[in-house]
Amino acid sequence: MGVKPLSPLDLSLAASLLVVLGALSWRMQLGLAKNMTIAAIRTTVQLLLIGHILRLLFSNVHIVYMVLISLVMLTTAGREVVARQHRPLKGIQGWLIGSGAMFFSTFTLTLLALTVIINHQPWYTPQYAIPLLGMMLGSAMSGVALSMDRMTETVWQQQRVIEQRLLLGHSATEAIGEIRRQAIRAGMMPIINSMSTAGLVSLPGMMTGQILGGSSPMDAVHYQIMIMFLLCAATGFGSIIAVYGIERRMFDRRQRLRLDVLRLPKLTHRRST
Repeated sequence: MGVKPLSPLDLSLAASLLVVLGALSWRMQLGLAKNMTIAAIRTTVQLLLIGHILRLLFSNVHIVYMVLISLVMLTTAGREVVARQHRPLKGIQGWLIGSGAMFFSTFTLTLLALTVIINHQPWYTPQYAIPLLGMMLGSAMSGVALSMDRMTETVWQQQRVIEQRLLLGHSATEAIGEIRRQAIRAGMMPIINSMSTAGLVSLPGMMTGQILGGSSPMDAVHYQIMIMFLLCAATGFGSIIAVYGIERRMFDRRQRLRLDVLRLPKLTHRRST
């Protein structure tokens, strides 16, 4: 038994809920209607596009296609990581650190899962590789973005404390140690919360999809447990790599704090009347 197809009318009914919510947002002056509309349009366009791409990939299985779409996913995730930060690194440094952290954490673990744990032949079969990599990148992206944002923001706020520690003879690693730990914890918190409530508060997406697709509930549970462990590992490793990457950029060879590598947020000035 497969999943019941949804008609355009079904999707329109779901979309009408957002229309009502947008109207309430406008009435309450929350300022969310525009962002919500843009997000809904992006979701629709992006998912329809990836649906067509996956349909082509499923009928033309080739490792080159898999590499190309994986790089597109990684590039987009890196951009989103930088876009969500309040004080990102200048230039492409933030994108390189975020993308590099996600590459080493998610691609390595995805490859491990496909070749060792799942062991489906060929290992780059799109039905397994794309959803798995997508989930890993999505979780790692949130963790890396939170960690990097917490790291740069806290360093900016506590610059005098850090410099005082350096003057007292602490190394850069020691002076920023607690901030680094807080940043990594911030990145790990969402996935830890998800793991703690899985099965009690919510049914994770992959498990729900497998059950709707007709799979045995226990088979779906086994896959979801594996996925949750992989997501936690990918998020943790990615957050650690990203935080240490930022730390190296914020201190020079003489262990001096460099705030000039940060891009400050744009300030909006109101005109005086």
